[in-house]
Amino acid sequence: MIRGGVRIDDTFAEAFGMKAARVLVTADTASWARQAVASACGFATSVIGCGCEAGLERELDPGETPDGRPGAAMLLFAVSGGELARQLERRIGQCVLTCPTTAVFSGADGAEPIALGRNLRYFGDGWQMSKVLAGRRYWRVPVMDGEFLIEESTGVLKGIGGGNLLVLARQRAQALHACEAAIEACRSLAGVIAPFPGGIVRSGSKVGSRYPKLPASTNHAFCPTLRGAVDGELDAASAAVMEIVFDAVDDPSMRAAMGAAMRAVCEIGADGGVLRISAGNYGGKLGKHHYHLREILEQQAGGERR
Repeated sequence: MIRGGVRIDDTFAEAFGMKAARVLVTADTASWARQAVASACGFATSVIGCGCEAGLERELDPGETPDGRPGAAMLLFAVSGGELARQLERRIGQCVLTCPTTAVFSGADGAEPIALGRNLRYFGDGWQMSKVLAGRRYWRVPVMDGEFLIEESTGVLKGIGGGNLLVLARQRAQALHACEAAIEACRSLAGVIAPFPGGIVRSGSKVGSRYPKLPASTNHAFCPTLRGAVDGELDAASAAVMEIVFDAVDDPSMRAAMGAAMRAVCEIGADGGVLRISAGNYGGKLGKHHYHLREILEQQAGGERR
């Protein structure tokens, strides 16, 4: 399959089931809501070393938030509900409770509730108060700029982590430009994040290592400096590879993001130095979600024609 002169490999991205939560953060201004979410999502690129993967889903207008203020929705993903709850409590407590003018609300209901303000209320040192509105409990915690309002709990969602694309190009700047365009194409999509810095990964990994204590190591088959030294995936024209990793709240959201990203890369095309789009997988043995690149492009192209 060729799109815009770019070869789409006949392969699939292998993704994994995860636990996810959507949280809404509001503030007096949009900039403070963004700041709170950016801080809460720091050091959250990969569950391998960070405990969770998190990112800004989208910004919210005052008409979309529970308290009528500007806001932002963030998504957090972890390997278990317990780890998700721990990460959520730490990040909200250290990064949002501390941020001027913020409030926190559940962004989705789920069969399994986990704490938002249930434990953080104790920061009020006995002065905290609760209120139930429309069957939902909120906590009012006194702080030095007034009070911190936080919903007691939120729902756990069945998320998907690890959908990915590999973009191969003639030059590093061209690979980066194509990936930047792909991330921009996905920015308006709901239910999905790209948790790495700017949404782009230069250090794609494989499972395992020659060093027993490392669970993951560099994906040597796609490293241009190792061309000729290893049995790799790069031809002589490919000078750089960059990866985009997606986490999504459901299968349609993942497919929408991967399709939008691939179309954006193909619009840059061969004239922009892009040679191939591929994906990382482990032979289908580890993750139950398999996203075949050509199938996604064909299905979405068919839908657009209809």
